[in-house]
Amino acid sequence: MSNRDGRRRRNQRRAVVAVVLVSALLGAALVATIGSLNRDLYSASGFVRQYLDALARQDVSSALMLPGVTPTDDQLEAADLPQDLPRTLLRPSVLGELTDIRLTGDSETAQDRHTVVYGFRLDGEPAQMTFQVAHTGTFFGVFDSWRFETSPLAVLQVTVLHEATFSIDQLTLDARAHAAKGAPAAFSNQAAYLAFAPARYTMGHTSALLSSPPQTVTVTASGTTDVTIDAQPNEQFVTQVQDELDSFLNACTTQQVLQPSGCPFGIEINDRVTEPPLWSIAEYPQVTLTGGDSTFEMPETPGQAHIVVEVQSLFDGEVETRDEDVPLSVAISVTVNPDGSLALQLH
Repeated sequence: MSNRDGRRRRNQRRAVVAVVLVSALLGAALVATIGSLNRDLYSASGFVRQYLDALARQDVSSALMLPGVTPTDDQLEAADLPQDLPRTLLRPSVLGELTDIRLTGDSETAQDRHTVVYGFRLDGEPAQMTFQVAHTGTFFGVFDSWRFETSPLAVLQVTVLHEATFSIDQLTLDARAHAAKGAPAAFSNQAAYLAFAPARYTMGHTSALLSSPPQTVTVTASGTTDVTIDAQPNEQFVTQVQDELDSFLNACTTQQVLQPSGCPFGIEINDRVTEPPLWSIAEYPQVTLTGGDSTFEMPETPGQAHIVVEVQSLFDGEVETRDEDVPLSVAISVTVNPDGSLALQLH
């Protein structure tokens, strides 16, 4: 064998060894990369982080695309909820600020089942949420895949007392919009909506006659969160009822009789009335309103009428002028008509 052939074979062996070493290094790097990705991006906590990051970006489409985010019909049925819950609130405009996302716990509670806990800030306020995820296999044969075993979406069960509409952030909704077809109009209304969690929602009611102070609802768990919005008469409503009550009482004073018909005041006099009595209102009842079962109610409220009348004694014929206050009392039920006008019923 020539020296040239020997050198060629040694060079070939060196090349083979180099290829093997490079391949081994690349293989080791690939395995390490896959392991690192499975520990981070494709881990149970990494999967949940994708969901939280999507909410932080207000990228609702990406959040909803993750496996298990939208609850199944079976999950809704198990929670005694309808299967056609409106998705009205699954929009960026009602999401607040989600920041400072940090993993605080990831434990395997059963085979292929993980409980993952994240802390964060919602509109600057510290909070945390627990997620249940399940391993579903791999894709490309190497990367772990996961799904939410329990949907992270919440259900806002909203009850609007004495009204139907409410606001959530800049959005106004009508709870009657999802009532059963043909259902009669109700004084108070209730509706359920799918909503993202974690999130903070500011809810309330403001209209021409009613208002409810805004309330902030922090939602950091899947399942149902109950919210009650108590729409109560505002100053304009009370003033309008007061004006109508005062006008009614003023009309009563035009009746020049001792017992004005249909009016909450009157007087009995046993002597002879020589001149028609003159009525006025000395003190109007002050209107206060609260929501009842089907109407707004003003409880029995006192006031004072005033009468001036000339009478002659049947005993001795003496004539005198009676000038005195007469107590009155009024209770009212108020209904808001569809056109916004008020209907008052005195009791």
